[in-house]
Amino acid sequence: MKRARFLVALLLAAAGLVVGGPAQAANLLANPGFEAGSTSGWTCPAGAAVKTPVHSGSYALAVTPGASDQGQCTQTVSVRPNTTYTVSAWVQGSPVYLGVTGGSSTWTNASAYSQLSLSFTTTANQTSAELYLHGWYGAGTYYADDVVLDGPDGDTPGAPGVPGTPTVGTVTNTSIALNWTAAAGTVTGYRVYEDNTLRATVTGTTTTLSGLPPCTSHSYSITSYNDKAESAHTPAVSATTGGCTSTGLPKHALIGYVHASFANGSGYLKLADVPAAWDIIDLAFAEPTSVTSGDIRFNRCSVTECPGVESDADFIAAIRAKQAQGKKVLISIGGQNGEVQLTTTAARDNFVNSVAAIIDKYGLDGLDVDFESQSLSLNSGDTDFHNPTTPVIVNLISALKTLKARYGAKFVLTMAPETFFVQVGYQFYGGAGGGDSRTGAYLPVIYALRDSLTVLHVQDYNSGPVMGLDNQYHTMGGADFLIAMTDMLKSGFKVANTGQTFPGLREDQIAVGLPAAVSAGNGYVSPAEVQTAVTCLAHGTGCGSYTLRGGPSPALRGLMTWSVNWDRYYGWAFQNAHRPFLDGLG
Repeated sequence: MKRARFLVALLLAAAGLVVGGPAQAANLLANPGFEAGSTSGWTCPAGAAVKTPVHSGSYALAVTPGASDQGQCTQTVSVRPNTTYTVSAWVQGSPVYLGVTGGSSTWTNASAYSQLSLSFTTTANQTSAELYLHGWYGAGTYYADDVVLDGPDGDTPGAPGVPGTPTVGTVTNTSIALNWTAAAGTVTGYRVYEDNTLRATVTGTTTTLSGLPPCTSHSYSITSYNDKAESAHTPAVSATTGGCTSTGLPKHALIGYVHASFANGSGYLKLADVPAAWDIIDLAFAEPTSVTSGDIRFNRCSVTECPGVESDADFIAAIRAKQAQGKKVLISIGGQNGEVQLTTTAARDNFVNSVAAIIDKYGLDGLDVDFESQSLSLNSGDTDFHNPTTPVIVNLISALKTLKARYGAKFVLTMAPETFFVQVGYQFYGGAGGGDSRTGAYLPVIYALRDSLTVLHVQDYNSGPVMGLDNQYHTMGGADFLIAMTDMLKSGFKVANTGQTFPGLREDQIAVGLPAAVSAGNGYVSPAEVQTAVTCLAHGTGCGSYTLRGGPSPALRGLMTWSVNWDRYYGWAFQNAHRPFLDGLG
């Protein structure tokens, strides 16, 4: 969240491992030197085959990126699981990137043809890889020639076909039943995977996964196998066990931040004057006494800065009145200026004690984590989001679990990361090295708290372009960006260069984060576009050219906005458009 200025996240490319040139006899690419006189075999909307300059032969690729695109060209090929491949290309331009989607990348600035190369190893379940080349926004034309992907192809004689996409059968508090149609060819049996972990092996086309925790989300894919090989995975299907504790929220909630500790151009708003349309009210912000102290303080806005500010007694009375209406009032920690780094266990303990003191003083319903800027990053080599080792990550997870345990099942926990810290982890992951160490840094925190998390509302604004699950870049400001970014949270996604998949969340844990008005943040989206996106996400209709990988989410929690103050300043346009829409969403 931003007070006056806005951080625009820049997508920084991760540098790959440079290795020797690959053998030329095993190139898996079609039209690798563009000698067809076209970009045949490549997905390359802005590219063309040109006769000069070339590295060899008669043609090379030329692409001129626009102001809002990188001029990306891709080709997808079949590969074998657990196999190492090498990639190389001769390139010219400033800059030029070569990489594998979800994996390694490298780049150069070259005024004459120069060779880029890297290697990557497929995961245990990987049967295809997408190679890409791109330049940079408005940086001029780049050229590429003699591209090589070296390694064994993905075809195995006698391999069985892929089973039908699984469907969810009976779901209980501790089990999920799955069904699928048989695969073609000779099939010995079927394997059921959650993430990359084998959960069951069966000979038929049904199974029930038992012993699952209540109120937990799971994502499963199926393969077939015989003595020759194992098939590719089916698309994943998600399901959530029953037994969730009700938090008292409506099916579709309106979530908003109230400027409680500062003033800006939108003006101060008394808590008692926040309309009943808002279901979760985040008090912005509590901040640390110093970056690494862990000592969090909530200093309400002064009379000097906020004329008309209410007394503590009236403020607490307003909280009780909201709670009596069924609303949830949370303390939000961080924001643009509240950098929090829990580098030590002492800072972790200070965080727990000081946050609990704020919650107890005001009788709040829970906590919102709005860590931005340099609060979260990953140490080099910290690539397993299931088991992070970076102190600021480990200590934050521990602190949040302690607070959740202290206040019990009805404790409301929300998070408001920027896309840079979540979805950008699909393309670049900070712990993998070579890029910005903050990319994807919220993923281990979200994963560790996934069964305690009430709502995740990523800020779908103040963002650079982000690659979605369709491997296309999406730009903020319209329905397309909201759809693609939110679908990643429901479907889950591969975490770049780690061989792991971040599993999707329950749909009731996901809300769409938006600026309330043009002055509230970069990337404002009109009410009509917002409602187009939410209708697509909830019901799977009106999605344009985008296909939902995570399927429809009829229980999508709703909308978050920065901020209630800005909405009032603009005549309650956000509230008046979206409260009736959410009520009628079904």
